[in-house]
Amino acid sequence: MTLRVGIIGAGPSGLAQLRAFESARQKGADIPEILCFEKQSDWGGQWNNSWRIGLDGSGEPVHSSMYRHLWSNGPKECLEFSDYSFDEHFGRPISSFPPREVLFDYIKGRVEKSDVRKYVRFNTVARHTTYNEATQEFTVTVEDLKTNLTETHVFDKLVVSTGHFHVPSAPEFKGIKTFPGEVLHAHDFRGAERFYGKNLLMIGSSYSAEDIGMQSHKMGAASITLSYRTAPMGYHWPANTVERPLVTHFLGPTAHFSDGTQGDFDAVVLCTGYQHKYPFLPSEMSLKSPNVLYPGNLYKGVVWQQNTNLFYLGAQDQYYTFNMFDAQAWFARDVMTGAIDLPSLADREADIQLWLKRQAALPDHDAEADFQTDYLRELIDATDYPPFDLDAVSQLFKDWMRHKHDDILGYRDMLHRSVVTGTMATKHHTRWLNAMDDSMERYLNGPSQDADNGATVPDIVAAR
Repeated sequence: MTLRVGIIGAGPSGLAQLRAFESARQKGADIPEILCFEKQSDWGGQWNNSWRIGLDGSGEPVHSSMYRHLWSNGPKECLEFSDYSFDEHFGRPISSFPPREVLFDYIKGRVEKSDVRKYVRFNTVARHTTYNEATQEFTVTVEDLKTNLTETHVFDKLVVSTGHFHVPSAPEFKGIKTFPGEVLHAHDFRGAERFYGKNLLMIGSSYSAEDIGMQSHKMGAASITLSYRTAPMGYHWPANTVERPLVTHFLGPTAHFSDGTQGDFDAVVLCTGYQHKYPFLPSEMSLKSPNVLYPGNLYKGVVWQQNTNLFYLGAQDQYYTFNMFDAQAWFARDVMTGAIDLPSLADREADIQLWLKRQAALPDHDAEADFQTDYLRELIDATDYPPFDLDAVSQLFKDWMRHKHDDILGYRDMLHRSVVTGTMATKHHTRWLNAMDDSMERYLNGPSQDADNGATVPDIVAAR
């Protein structure tokens, strides 16, 4: 009987799994029966910004936590597909830090070259999953959002590729419920124009706080305060930006911090991360983990320990993204088809514990980049995924982190070299700080009213 594979989610991880099977088919291998369920009307997951209010046309919560004017906050050279370069897609060099729409076009470009869209059921959301130990089969109940009809599908293997950046984690702070200004989670942030001239408090000290804070500075916020739990980010912030230890409580518009300082604010953004939530899975198959580089209970970060017919893609914190999803998908494919034999439960657990022990001892961000580099190397070495210079990418991550430390407002203007093609990125026509049009057309075709003419950011915002 033909192997039946179900894939839940057609974002970058799910597309990687489809592409992994397509790569095998192109090499003459027989591939399983594949069916992928995607709740949105198009693929792309986080990158598919076809909405603005947090719900799709059917009233379903959307996957994405992206927002207007979002540009890549890491070099594109660190996420490049080794079998589909940026040069191949765009036909010419581009800058190292493109906006969302440009990256979405690149993601789509690879899968659109493959005959994989036929495997995806769009506007279809997974509602419930059961597993029959006797038959070793998954039964997945899905709902067609166009017809409101439910149906069941049976699979031998199930791939969870929904990501873990769509269910906010929102801590409680005394007095925040009576804060008179706007309070929102980063998940609900849709653009920084609303914060022009306002005093903004960001609670959190990771990528969301850093990026939304600097987006708000770019769009003319009067001040940005970043409140951290454990340690400050320590970047060379602009003059209107400061870091404070964690908020203890709110009293009216005033936030009080644990160092005894206080400040009045117009708005609060909770950049406090996301939860692993898989409402379509029973608890015994749902990953429960903080956002870490190597979650427990996943062999090679992919295979569910208690049921090796269940696979997770993209479930970890990420330095690497698209190419890591590829490496995971190729590995999952080969486990599913029997090309990779899994060791015993005990041996798998021993391997997991080795990774967890190493993870616990990581001293800094450079070590974390090397850790995830070694993780990818192990996956790629086990499969026929096209290899690339992982050590060069790890060095790119380290260079990028230093550039951010030295110039938080200018690091997106730096240029990096592709490890896939050797092409050096080209300088973008407009500095990121002054680029007010994030459309692909403006990005590719040149400057207009957002040209880098020396105007200050508030001047540019006011002129709009």
